[in-house]
Amino acid sequence: MRVTSWRELDDAIGEASRDDGATYAHSTMVFRGLSRSSYSHVSGLARLEGDYAALESHLLRNFRKYAHRQEPGATIWDWLALGQHHGLPTRLLDWTFSPLVALHFATASWPEEDGLLVALDCAGAHRLLPVPLRKRLDEEGALVFTTEILAEFAPDLPCFDRLSEKEPFLAFFEPPSLDERVVNQSSVLSAFSDPGYQLGDWMAEHPDLWRAWCIPAEVKVEIRQRLDQANITERVLLPGLDGLAEWLRRYYSPGGIGRGKGDGGATMSGDERNRHYNDMNE
Repeated sequence: MRVTSWRELDDAIGEASRDDGATYAHSTMVFRGLSRSSYSHVSGLARLEGDYAALESHLLRNFRKYAHRQEPGATIWDWLALGQHHGLPTRLLDWTFSPLVALHFATASWPEEDGLLVALDCAGAHRLLPVPLRKRLDEEGALVFTTEILAEFAPDLPCFDRLSEKEPFLAFFEPPSLDERVVNQSSVLSAFSDPGYQLGDWMAEHPDLWRAWCIPAEVKVEIRQRLDQANITERVLLPGLDGLAEWLRRYYSPGGIGRGKGDGGATMSGDERNRHYNDMNE
C-alpha cells in the first residue's frame, strides 16, 4: 500500500495492529523500517554470498573468542544477539514492537528515496512453529521467546535447524538488555531454522501474515517532523555520543530530512547519504 500522509499511515497501522484481545493484551505485530523501498530483507549472513551458510559457525566461534571481554549471557542466542547488535553477519533480522521506532529508521536517511514499513504478525508466525516450541510458548503465556527458552530446545544452531518439521519456521525472541539502545528501541529479533531461507521467501508463502506500506519521499518529511516532535530521534534510540552526533548531522544537513523545506536547498552529500549507521536498514 502506498500512503499519501502521516494520518493515512497512522490509521493503517492502527487497523493492522488491532487484536481481538482473547490471548494478548497488546498488538501481536512487529515492525521493520527501511529507508529505501528497494532494500531487501536478506540477513547479514546471506549478504556474504557464496556458501555463506557454511561460514555461520566460524563467524560465531571467532566472535565469541575475540569478544571475551563482554559476555552477554550463557546461551548461544545471547551471543547471536550481541553479534547482531554490533554488526556481525548473522541469520537474524532486526524488528521492533514500536511502529514509531521502525518509522524512524524508514525516514531518518535517504530523503529523496521512498521508504518502507513492514508489519508482521509474530503470533501468526508462531502458530506455524513445531509443536514443542508452540506448546512451550503457550505454557509461558508469552508472545515471543526469551534466549533461555530457545536454549531449552536448541542449545546450538544445528539443534535449532533440526527442529524443522517440513519447511523452515520463523521464531521471534527478545534480545537481552545489552544496553540502552536495545531497551529504547523495543528490539525484537527473528531467526529462521535454515540460514539459507530468507524473509522474502516466507512472506511470499504467507501473504496473510504481513502488511507493508510504501512511504513516498515527499511523505517522509511530514512523518519525520511528527517523529521529531514526539522525540523519536537518534538521541533517544541510539543513546550516547554516536546518536547525538547522528541527530545533529541529520538536523543540520542542508536540505536534509530533519529540516523544513525552507531551511536549505542542497541535498546531502553522497558520503552522508551512504552512511550505514542504523540497525534496521540492512
